[in-house]
Amino acid sequence: MRDSSIAAAPSVEEVLEQHRAELTGFCYRMLGSLDAEDAVQETLVRAWKAFERFEGRSSVRSWLYRIATNVCLDMLEGRKRRARPIDLGPAGEPIVENLSVPSEVSWLEPMPDASLAGDGDPAELAATRETVRLAFVAALQHLPAKQRAVLILCEVLKWRAAEVAELLDTSVASVTSTLQRARATLEATEVTPATTTPSVDAADAELLARYVDAFERYDMDALTALIHEDATQSMPPYDLWLNGREDIFAWWLGPGIGCRGSRVIPTTAANGAPAFGQYKPRETGGGYEPWALQVLEIADGRIVDFTFFLDTGRVFPPFGLPLRFDA
Repeated sequence: MRDSSIAAAPSVEEVLEQHRAELTGFCYRMLGSLDAEDAVQETLVRAWKAFERFEGRSSVRSWLYRIATNVCLDMLEGRKRRARPIDLGPAGEPIVENLSVPSEVSWLEPMPDASLAGDGDPAELAATRETVRLAFVAALQHLPAKQRAVLILCEVLKWRAAEVAELLDTSVASVTSTLQRARATLEATEVTPATTTPSVDAADAELLARYVDAFERYDMDALTALIHEDATQSMPPYDLWLNGREDIFAWWLGPGIGCRGSRVIPTTAANGAPAFGQYKPRETGGGYEPWALQVLEIADGRIVDFTFFLDTGRVFPPFGLPLRFDA
């Protein structure tokens, strides 16, 4: 008779699945898009099929990162880098004539925090959020794919050069050289985890509640107290971005006036920042239509950046936001 006090060994699926969140974080930093979840799924499928041949000369975790790196490098082959509107040129005037959707640009996409970090040490979770901020992930996209992988593995995940060399089937000297070039490129962008806006904390909960109330009432006086005078706003897939609270309000009260009366629904954080689903009133009346995933950056008690991701059909489902809102 089997001793019920002895726990059953975990299945292959359970062994692999426990690495999903950290692999998603890695693939997201590599790809800068929601395609990270597809990359992780492909990684786990390949690992499951090959598990019987896994010889155990490295840990399962290292083996999975090897597979994930190869999957990401394959997916990046021939692709344009992901970018934010702010990366492509100067701010524009808040007029509708400045709206354009460039066909040659692939935009950076947001990722739910829940997909990037499982349950773990709070310090580790905080570090994960800092290294998936939109600005930092956008900076990573300036690196060639191989340099990007080396920098993420060494600088973000803190792997030793020898471990990375083994993973990439190369030499320690090659990893060191690649890392130096990647650091130089990243330094030129002046963006590091330390310079990105810090994650929101409990002290910002009141500010966010006030923001939702003020935005839904479209109360510019109340919003003035919440938004930094040098705040920025972007609206991918449009390449226009705005610099300064005055221009943001000029847009909201001008071309963006259709957002008056919107409902703003809190959702899971995106890239370590607070996020909301915005539903604006239907022009035909009767309920609301999905309009944007709002991702806000906060610093020193003020909102300093708005990113309105307008491709709701793609970005709403991962955040659990419905594509219909009638209330």
